[in-house]
Amino acid sequence: MVVEDLSVPAFWRRRTSYYRLVAARCKKCGKLHYPPGAACPYCGSRELELIELKGKGILESYSVIYSAPGESRGRAPIIIGVINMNGLRIVSELTDVFPDELKVGIEVEPVLRRMDEDSNKGIIRYAIKFRPILVSKSER
Repeated sequence: MVVEDLSVPAFWRRRTSYYRLVAARCKKCGKLHYPPGAACPYCGSRELELIELKGKGILESYSVIYSAPGESRGRAPIIIGVINMNGLRIVSELTDVFPDELKVGIEVEPVLRRMDEDSNKGIIRYAIKFRPILVSKSER
């Protein structure tokens, strides 16, 4: 997730897109797309219905960033995953897991987690990330 340098009012106006996992379904062609935009990327229609994505997803691929740039350096390693959720592929950061605990095909769920803080503007930024639903050893 790219963290933008936003004023408090601008950040407040965009808070829904940061704090909820929402896709759009086109009322004309019926296709679902994420993230939602002003128009359908498939047919160009502006008749869109917002759909909150809930439930589990499947980790299709992931990459581990050990040498993170800039302000993210203190959060390394950062794990970025491709998650299939309701037929959509979502690129997101993975959390609450070590790289050696991951494998393609595991179930993941969306969670709200802290990203960073802009103490000058008084904003603590949160974002949707995904965490694995790990199976305990007794359930294997």
